[in-house]
Amino acid sequence: MSDHRQPPRAGRGIIGDVELDFERCYRAVDSRDQRFDGWFYTGVTSTGIYCRPSCPAMTPRRHNVRFFPSAAAAQGAGLRACRRCRPDAAPGSPQWDVRADVVGRAMRLIADGVVDRDGVPGLAARLGYTVRHLHRMLCAELGAGPLALARAQRAQTARTLIETTGLGMAEVAFAAGFGSVRQFNETVREVYATAPSELRRGRPPVDERGRDRRATADGAGTITVRLAYRPPLHADALLGFLAVRALPGVEEVRDGTYRRGLRLPRGAAEVALTPADGYVSATLRLADMRDLAPAVARCRRLFDLDADPVAVDQTLAVDPALAAVVAAEPGVRVPRAVDGFEIALRAITTQQVSLTSARTTLTHLLAHLPDPADHEVDGRCGGPHPHGPPDRPTGPREVPRAGEAAGLRSFPAAGAVAGAPDSAFRMPAARREAIRGLARAVAAGEVDLEPGGDREEIRRRLSALPGIGPWTAGYVALRALGDPDVPLTTDLAVRRGAAALGLPDDPAGLDRHADRWRPWRSYATIRLWRAA
Repeated sequence: MSDHRQPPRAGRGIIGDVELDFERCYRAVDSRDQRFDGWFYTGVTSTGIYCRPSCPAMTPRRHNVRFFPSAAAAQGAGLRACRRCRPDAAPGSPQWDVRADVVGRAMRLIADGVVDRDGVPGLAARLGYTVRHLHRMLCAELGAGPLALARAQRAQTARTLIETTGLGMAEVAFAAGFGSVRQFNETVREVYATAPSELRRGRPPVDERGRDRRATADGAGTITVRLAYRPPLHADALLGFLAVRALPGVEEVRDGTYRRGLRLPRGAAEVALTPADGYVSATLRLADMRDLAPAVARCRRLFDLDADPVAVDQTLAVDPALAAVVAAEPGVRVPRAVDGFEIALRAITTQQVSLTSARTTLTHLLAHLPDPADHEVDGRCGGPHPHGPPDRPTGPREVPRAGEAAGLRSFPAAGAVAGAPDSAFRMPAARREAIRGLARAVAAGEVDLEPGGDREEIRRRLSALPGIGPWTAGYVALRALGDPDVPLTTDLAVRRGAAALGLPDDPAGLDRHADRWRPWRSYATIRLWRAA
């Protein structure tokens, strides 16, 4: 594994139980290599700040430098975030996006806001470990425990809200997940070495086009943030993949922007994602600003923004059959998901039918299900709306076509699909019952399709459900679970793409050939789909 894509581990610069190779880290800092942003953080003891490796400031002297595996570890050492390179806004480490072990799963759940909603005991319960053992594992890998990691994320969320909304500071504190205004003030001062009001000074709450994006007094509002990524990013491949699968009324791709409805922990939302040079612009319309962190995490996951495309492309380009397409289209990502259940339902619906037919079937299903926004949770207490859902007509509802001005709805929850009438399922009875069986299992918590789930256990449980075979389980693993190493060699389009590139087009032969693409067979699958 070459230097620029291997995590800088093992060597000098010990932090707790974590070891970072000082020489390799220092070379990355000296060359301002942005590909290492998020892999590690540079602490400068003479100035008391920490930076991302690509910080444009003068390279610090060796004896003044320490390296940290996480922003939380740097903050725990008493360092504040650099105001110039904003290390708290760096892309996430590819390790936590790819790894299937407990630490990787924990990091994905923390990013999704589980600690803020359920506390550390809730996180530990989701992972099946004691709080003490989980704390020990995270400290060993990241130099910080779950509370410190969640605190670092809250600080970043608070800064985003301060700089881009008109919320009062008390509202920002609670929207970012802090337990008190005092805790919020202390954390901001510690992390950024300035008062919260100073972060807002001189930053009017308007977006790049001058539009007002201030939140309303009840905590709802629109906010635009920049989602960083490691270049290159093949935006056309991402948008093209999503466009041909877009469900009217739920999502659309238009004018270089992907828009969709989201179902978040505290309410419905809409997002518009526009790839740009060096970042993806995300405009989020939230029912509750406390959903900002999980919304950002899901958008990053959907566009695969924490991937290391250089590492992926280097491995795939070694195969002569893929070398030309990799050189022509660098940075192809795996379009993932904002909702694991949605992907699983789509996979079952797509079995043995075309994408067009599956989209028609799903549109018909959505027309017979209530909009999740009709059953909005109350943002103040997290329970059902105190007055119940507003009166709505029953029966089929009109689903707007892509491009219409009507707002986009989120995909229904598993419980709603499980209770849908037979008339909602325009498909064979066996497939209808397979979808209901999946929906019941997800609603009951028997199958966890969220980012912190155990991938192998989820695939085993999915495969045990009637109507779900290896292809369906593999597709769910690739898109919903974020498994980077799914070949899908039985897929007809994958086999067509293989034939177009001169590869074996029979499943057994292609499977043997695909061994050379490990551990990035999911990315090879996307390229074969494009070749088809």
